[in-house]
Amino acid sequence: MTHVALQSLDPAASAPAARSGNLWLASATLWRREMVRFFRQRNRVVSAAVTPLIFWLFLGSGLNNSFSMSPAPSAGTPSSATQSIGYLQYFFPGVVMLMLLNTAVFSTVSVVEDRREGFLQGVLVAPIPRLSIVLGKVLGGASIATIQGIIFLAIWPFVGSGFSAAWLAISLVVMFVVALGLTAMGLCVAWPMDSTAGFHAVMMIFLMPMWFLSGAVFPMTGHTPLWLKTLMWCNPMTYGQAAFAEALSGGRDHSGLSIGFPLAAMLTVVLTVMTILLASWLVSRRRKDGSA
Repeated sequence: MTHVALQSLDPAASAPAARSGNLWLASATLWRREMVRFFRQRNRVVSAAVTPLIFWLFLGSGLNNSFSMSPAPSAGTPSSATQSIGYLQYFFPGVVMLMLLNTAVFSTVSVVEDRREGFLQGVLVAPIPRLSIVLGKVLGGASIATIQGIIFLAIWPFVGSGFSAAWLAISLVVMFVVALGLTAMGLCVAWPMDSTAGFHAVMMIFLMPMWFLSGAVFPMTGHTPLWLKTLMWCNPMTYGQAAFAEALSGGRDHSGLSIGFPLAAMLTVVLTVMTILLASWLVSRRRKDGSA
């Protein structure tokens, strides 16, 4: 009896059991918790959806008459058929990206709250793989962001030109992939944090400049300074923004990257997978303070 009790207290002996839990059941449970938690807090739903809408209306209306851009035509479309667009139309995909970014901030800040309240410690000692924490959080945040994006996209046929049901379906897939990457990035920031104030400070300093330099607010043109172009090329969010904007406009290039939709979409998928792997690595290792 004593030998069995000591063996049960041995971390090495309990490690295999911790990895033998049902990955997908635990991930689905955490995903459901994220969905229920978000929609029960109506102020978060309203702020995440209404704030980008107001931003788009005010900034887009103010600059619409002073902005004109002729996007590159899609394959098989003559250049003469391409019409210039105003800022309301150009800024629309960027506002969707801002909505995804806000949702990533709101969904992953719960990691800090769950650690402080003790819920996360209970999940960490449960006999489930730690990868389920990443999948549950990332899929939950991405699902919420996609739902909000779909609601906002309902007004796109009245704003954009070249509306296509097939390209719209592709844009939804791109939006979900981008939401996965942004939520995983938020998880990477939130995991080592102990305070929500520090989390929001890092997110504002780190992620908001990524959004500004992604081509969401202004395109990359020949008049853009070289140092700014370099930052935009190095920004991982640039390729998700470009892929989403091109899909939403029927394959026409709004970003000025001129790399085409297939390459932008492929880079978006690769960067999203890398971010999820980074989040999985951070969750699987011990923090600097020695806690799980």
